[in-house]
Amino acid sequence: MLTVKNLGKKFLTGSLVAAMLAATGCGTVSNSSVSENKETSKESSSTSEKASSGEKVSISVYRPSFNIASPDTTEVKKVQDEINSYIGDKINVEIKLNDIGSGEYTDKCNLALGAGEVVLFFTANWMQTIKTDDVVKQNAVYDLTELLPKYDIYKSIPDWVWSASAFGGKNYFIPCYKESAEGYNLMFRKDLMDKYKWDISKVKSLKDIEPMLADCKKEGLKYPYLTQKTAMFYRYYLNKYDFFSGDSFIAVDKDKDAVVDTVLSDEYKEFASLMGDWADKGYLSEDDLTKTTTDTTIQTADWGISWWTDVPNNDEADTRYKREVEMARVTEDWIQSNTTLGSCYAISSKASEEQAIAALKFLSLLYTDQKLADLYTFGIEGTDYTRNSDGTITKSDKGLYNHSAWESTSVTILSLEKGEPANKVELYSKFNDNAKKSIAAGFRFDKSSVDAQYAACVQVFNEFGFALENGGYSPAEVEKAIKDYQKALDDAGYQDVLAAAQKQYEDWKKTR
Repeated sequence: MLTVKNLGKKFLTGSLVAAMLAATGCGTVSNSSVSENKETSKESSSTSEKASSGEKVSISVYRPSFNIASPDTTEVKKVQDEINSYIGDKINVEIKLNDIGSGEYTDKCNLALGAGEVVLFFTANWMQTIKTDDVVKQNAVYDLTELLPKYDIYKSIPDWVWSASAFGGKNYFIPCYKESAEGYNLMFRKDLMDKYKWDISKVKSLKDIEPMLADCKKEGLKYPYLTQKTAMFYRYYLNKYDFFSGDSFIAVDKDKDAVVDTVLSDEYKEFASLMGDWADKGYLSEDDLTKTTTDTTIQTADWGISWWTDVPNNDEADTRYKREVEMARVTEDWIQSNTTLGSCYAISSKASEEQAIAALKFLSLLYTDQKLADLYTFGIEGTDYTRNSDGTITKSDKGLYNHSAWESTSVTILSLEKGEPANKVELYSKFNDNAKKSIAAGFRFDKSSVDAQYAACVQVFNEFGFALENGGYSPAEVEKAIKDYQKALDDAGYQDVLAAAQKQYEDWKKTR
């Protein structure tokens, strides 16, 4: 059987030239300029009379399913029909709901965007292929700056969210209103804590959990530490760095107030060495390295310790993963340029003006009407969830339709799930108010002058950096692997990227 080490090396055998070609020629939304909005607006004018007369405007909605690997299309259709029935006498809009497993979502949504088959879609700053920065750069999203203030969706979200989520003063995204700061925790299964008497109050660094990982291995768990096929450097080191681009190879050093190369930092070597050591000891699984774990692996009993994005009510994890868990803080919570874009909606730039307006009408209702919010998030009452006597809901175990608040709507309107605190909305306000503001909050890196180089660097990360951050090398191999990684980045044009980011950041600081 292949070891994690062998897999790590095998992971790095791809040609850099091929990676650069792939980065510059494949996997992005094919779209024309924003001027296409003008053309579609002309086309939409011919249908405006029909829309104003009450004829339904149909919009296709694409969203990923994180809680169910393979959505039940029959149930999704029932939810769609129930939604259309409910909103029928409120807005002249009907939706075509496309629920897609998260593993397939980005590719399918990307193709639909290119083909003009989607109007409203879910995106985030951490997603591949259709991430927020990319779709703006590709002119694939509708400029909503002038339209937004005309609809209730705009008033339902605090003003600072709109300003924080803007690009160059323009609004392209409608954030799901939830926590607007970023921080990370280590997450521990409560049953294992009780069995092995773990005292997580003593966990102050990643190395502190090693005795617990040894217990997990002794327990026979497949994933003593589950990375959820995620490179974690840019998450665990937020206190030191602001990773403004969402990639781990470039960041603002908060102490130096300057853009730096993080790959050659002491912190990166420390983290990669620790992951390599954990892999050697059997605490990491090759499944995470080869990205064969699924988004639902965390819902099984195969893991002992994993990570969790800090939220105002961390007890949400109990509900999401159907087991009791406990948290230990790894970072502070930080307000940064992209923290409002961890979960949001956008409208395709290929949509007509009528379709864009219809999407905003739908979102306005989704963010202000509890019945619609519950339908869209939880599904059909009696099938997908039950309503308890106290007004809270309990999700069904049937697994036909199941979404979470963070990727659906505003926390201020959605019904509480059983076990959630009655003061949930207050907790979210407190969380946002108490977060620390990064020194680089508000800075957005315009990559247009180094677009090809940056895309090539991302491909290099996928080939080199991901393996380093998921135990692909033993500690003795890490130093050389980092040098090879840095050389591959430099060959891909990294120094051009670094220089551009440094100049832009220094210029931005003058306006701060």
